Amino acid sequence: MFDLTFTIETRDGGTTPLTLAIDQAVIAGWTGRDPVARDKHIAELEAIGIARPATTPIYYRCSARRLTQEDSIEVCGGNSSGEVEFVLVGWQGRTFVGLGSDHTDRKVEGYSVTVSKQMCDKPMASTLWELEDVIGHWDRLILRSHAWIAGKRELYQEGTLEAMLPVSELLKRGFAGGKLPDGCAMFGGTFAAKGGIRPSSRFECELEDPVLKRSIRHAYDVVELPVLG
Repeated sequence: MFDLTFTIETRDGGTTPLTLAIDQAVIAGWTGRDPVARDKHIAELEAIGIARPATTPIYYRCSARRLTQEDSIEVCGGNSSGEVEFVLVGWQGRTFVGLGSDHTDRKVEGYSVTVSKQMCDKPMASTLWELEDVIGHWDRLILRSHAWIAGKRELYQEGTLEAMLPVSELLKRGFAGGKLPDGCAMFGGTFAAKGGIRPSSRFECELEDPVLKRSIRHAYDVVELPVLG
């Protein structure tokens, strides 16, 4: 078990702290609802030497201890990059919605996607929403990221969740009974990067709810460790 403390934000703006024992981290990939957009992202990764997935969607596992709420992570060399994603968290029969970045080592991803998921920490925001508060307008939620590249802040990814498989379908395909287990955090997929996948010194991500007029945000610095041999 690995404890993380979140702030649960209600639809009326109230907040409650909640410490969750997380024992599973799942990275769902190739979750696009539109096969054309999904294949565009697959082709984007193929262009940098990453093989097509065995199935779509696919559910990779990584250590729960890779999850972090810190504002910086350390990576080996300059071959990694972030990906903004919504995160579903199961706890005592309830499902929460959060925000994270599937930060991935692209060089390792070239020979094993599964191993690459274990190579980098997975930053998460400390705020969660109740799924039931947003499921009625789920498709209108917006995922967005900005990356700092060569000292300049650039819009890196943006899209609405209508481009992703519905929550019910994601859970049905990935979990017995179509229900997220208690203590499981599942990253739900991402959008193609504007201008192509590339590393950055800082990564900022956001999940915006335009209906309830609120957002979850997180940002982190990427500290490159030297690769000496």
